[in-house]
Amino acid sequence: MTGADRRQRRGGAGRRDHWVTVLIFCFAALAVIEFHEPPTVRLLGAPADAVQVAFPDARPSINAYGSSGEVRVQLALPGQLVEYPLEVSGDPTSLGYQWVRMSDSLPADSVRLLGGATVVAPPQPGFYMLSLVRGEERRVVDELTLAVLVPFAQKLGGQLNGYRIGTYLAERLGARQSERPAGFVEVASADADLALTKHFKLSDFISHDNQDTWPRYAAISPKLLDKLELVMTRLARQRGDSSRVALRVAVHSGFRTPSWNLTNRFAGDSRHQYGDAADVAIDANGDGRFTLADSRLVALAVDAVERDYPELVGGLGLYSGPKYPVPHVHIDARGTRARWRG
Repeated sequence: MTGADRRQRRGGAGRRDHWVTVLIFCFAALAVIEFHEPPTVRLLGAPADAVQVAFPDARPSINAYGSSGEVRVQLALPGQLVEYPLEVSGDPTSLGYQWVRMSDSLPADSVRLLGGATVVAPPQPGFYMLSLVRGEERRVVDELTLAVLVPFAQKLGGQLNGYRIGTYLAERLGARQSERPAGFVEVASADADLALTKHFKLSDFISHDNQDTWPRYAAISPKLLDKLELVMTRLARQRGDSSRVALRVAVHSGFRTPSWNLTNRFAGDSRHQYGDAADVAIDANGDGRFTLADSRLVALAVDAVERDYPELVGGLGLYSGPKYPVPHVHIDARGTRARWRG
């Protein structure tokens, strides 16, 4: 073999070795591409993997439910600032909020930044739930309902949207603004079963005034709702484990329109007109009946609650005797102590 032949043979072998090397490199590169997970690109200050961060878990704080922990509704005027404390696991600064109507879960206003425990109520009366927003994600907080009131000023004379309410003493005497309700809850027939607390629903506070038009309107006091639930808790504890004891309760009268209140010449300027009074019968001793003995136990519970929560002090009246088919108790949160027997 000549020198030229040997050089040609070595050149062919070199080219083969070169292509083998190229093929090995290509296979290695494909393997790296298949099994390598590229690093996540993120903005400064954002989570390490913004796409996979779970939506923060949020629910109302325990103090959102009143001292009793059982009040499930808040009241506000349209556009009013509302304390709505939330417990948020995760980054709350990434969230916005929007109100949705309870009836159809449709948005009622624009998205706002969640900047703390204070939120802005929707502009229109009705019942709403808070929807937390992050980008395209939505999550409704359905444990607490916001009732936006119809302002008192929208009452024309003695009527509100065709519903007869009458006139308040403050209107007749020109007394100060605090002696009239701030507004009224607007109640459609489909809203009547809305739970206001653990034991009481919206229909319990609608005036028994024989009007058959809808919507109806009622004044409701969160303080009264809280006080009633504290009384129920106290009575349950007296009977045993409060988590296992269910007390039977009947509401004889909640809100009364001033027009309806005038039909009872002994009622005077009743607290029922202002939404902070209720007449209730509670089977406090669990014997299956509503009796005077029950009313006395309820009275003791009311006294105990007012000692522990002086901001809920109010009136207590016991009604029994031949003219009352069922003994019951009047409880209110007027702000001053009053006691009587009917």
